[in-house]
Amino acid sequence: MIHSVATPELTSLRSARVTAAHRLAKRSFRGKERRFLAEGPQAVREAVAHPGGDAGRTLIELYATPEAAERHADLVAAARAAGAPVLTATPEVIAEISDTVTPQGLVGVCRFLDTPFDEVLAARPRLVAVLAHVRDPGNAGTVLRCADAAGADAVVLTDASVDLYNPKAVRASAGSLFHLPVAVGVPVADAVAGLRAAGVRVLAADGAGDRDLDAELDEGAMGGPTAWIFGNEAWGLPEETRALADAVVRVPIHGRAESLNLATAAAVCLYASARAQRAPGGCRSVTST
Repeated sequence: MIHSVATPELTSLRSARVTAAHRLAKRSFRGKERRFLAEGPQAVREAVAHPGGDAGRTLIELYATPEAAERHADLVAAARAAGAPVLTATPEVIAEISDTVTPQGLVGVCRFLDTPFDEVLAARPRLVAVLAHVRDPGNAGTVLRCADAAGADAVVLTDASVDLYNPKAVRASAGSLFHLPVAVGVPVADAVAGLRAAGVRVLAADGAGDRDLDAELDEGAMGGPTAWIFGNEAWGLPEETRALADAVVRVPIHGRAESLNLATAAAVCLYASARAQRAPGGCRSVTST
């Protein structure tokens, strides 16, 4: 059977809607509108499922080529059921809005999701990733994804880090942006002070650390609430940030590799904490009793 494809509603690259969506590629406009773009079926699906907040639903509107709307009919129906307008558009219009070389035909306009840092602390987090001076959006999104997979309670981006809503960061998070609280724009000293006051031990991840991750695990030092600070991709953590932490911990290199990249080191550290916290006597067991 041959299915007919609907005629696109949006065909002009100069229409007001297309122009407004296209401007969200720039950080200044994202900040002004407090909106960002989520591209592809995975991100749009998570945006539809996200409960939203006081400002309203997370997914504001969805743009789709007729072919993508037909291919992902269940997703389009879910968006409409959630109250989000669905607008069909030509592939050229989607390409104008999209940040990818090969768009997947679905682009959602979403509300900002960040959580005030005070609310993160009030929830008594047990595992937190702090990104200090992380400038690469792909790395930021990947660390967020790692934190989500490890069961972290929150991610904090300091005021010197990349924009959480950069399209590359959103894409690299693979939907995890919609799964856990993320606080943004927090000065690193304030982040450390707040976490420590909330009873969280703060560890700085650094290849030159004087503590070894294996030793921390063997000594049973990682079962309690923990925050990991991860630094810049090129130069790591500055001395003043290292000095703020309760300990500076290195991931041991058993082979001949010079170092680990940021996302890999973050995954190792976060999973080490997650396992320690789930072991008998870890903070999750204590919390549940």
